[in-house]
Amino acid sequence: MTRLFAGLRLALRALMVNKMRSSLTMLGIIIGVGAVIAMIAVGAGAKARIAEQIASMGSNMLIVLSGSSTSGGIRFGTGTVPTLTVDDSKAILNEIPSVKYVAPNVSGVAQVVFGNQNWSTIVNGTAPEILYIRDWPLFSGRNFTQQDIDGATKVCLLGKTVVENLFGGIDPIGQIVRIKKVPFTVIGVLDTKGQSTWGQDQDDVIFVPLTTAQKRLFGMQFPGMVRVIAVQARETELMKETENQIIELLRQRHRLQPKQENDFSVRNLTEAMSSAEESARIMSLLLGAIASISLIVGGIGIMNIMLVSVTERTREIGIRMAVGAKGRDILLQFLIESLVLSLIGGMVGIGIGVAGTFILSSLTQWPTLFSIKAILLAFLFSGSVGVFFGFYPARKASMLNPIEALHYE
Repeated sequence: MTRLFAGLRLALRALMVNKMRSSLTMLGIIIGVGAVIAMIAVGAGAKARIAEQIASMGSNMLIVLSGSSTSGGIRFGTGTVPTLTVDDSKAILNEIPSVKYVAPNVSGVAQVVFGNQNWSTIVNGTAPEILYIRDWPLFSGRNFTQQDIDGATKVCLLGKTVVENLFGGIDPIGQIVRIKKVPFTVIGVLDTKGQSTWGQDQDDVIFVPLTTAQKRLFGMQFPGMVRVIAVQARETELMKETENQIIELLRQRHRLQPKQENDFSVRNLTEAMSSAEESARIMSLLLGAIASISLIVGGIGIMNIMLVSVTERTREIGIRMAVGAKGRDILLQFLIESLVLSLIGGMVGIGIGVAGTFILSSLTQWPTLFSIKAILLAFLFSGSVGVFFGFYPARKASMLNPIEALHYE
């Protein structure tokens, strides 16, 4: 321990003699650590934002879409043919044990009017269970009920964006809005959801009872038909099994032959969003790896300067050996010098990285997320770089011949 403190004292004294060179040597480590922290924070922020958007879509969610059509050799997209029914949604709920909630849906764009204000938004005719499937709490008011579905009552739930554009500071609960000139009573306001992963404003929406939408707003050509069925599985582990069971059940109900294509499609949103989250994780790792190159460059800088230092102090090393210093003492001294350079550079780099990340976040509005683990890892990595790249110069110094070192000019 005494030898360690003596080596530390000598190392600090040697570094203080050449302050400018020591500062420039640390610059590579400072930039490297700062870049690592900033890039990891940016990557972690992006990953957290995607995870938040995934959560906003709903948990364990499957979407069943109507089929496509072909006319004159031209194939139209999914949902152009209404092949799903309310009875299909009931069968999915009743016959597949792994299904927790089901919400059939029809939707369209409509002009909504309140007083002298109007707003164009998406109106979804659906079931009360849609709020459970989407994990979407109410900000105020109440959800519509099965009685509203059975009676096709003219009630609605408004998203926050619709409320802001129609009502301003007025409480919308109990107010009458006109959707496609049909009067609806506002019974609830949805909590804020924010943007989806593809940039859509999820709060720019209105929910009404399914039957009301079918009869009074969208005039379905085929009664009982729906465009979409939202399904929530009971467990994440059951998602794939539930998807396969839905496909099998609907093929039976639609009397499709073995060689016939499905007249519907099932999309596993959790699986798709997990892929996006994995992409963000890989991006975070790549950003950290690229930034780590700066640390390696900084380590090479330390090695070069330490080699110069060994050459300049060859006579000093010979004198120390002549008065009793052993090779391991010289090795320890130069290793400590290299380690101190890298650790001080690491601490300064942490400060610069944190400050730079805050500035980047405020200027670009890009989400960032700091991790104590990442900061500690960057600091320890900077120390490891100092030891690794400082070992060769330190060993070279410790292997010098004392006689030759004393005669070195």
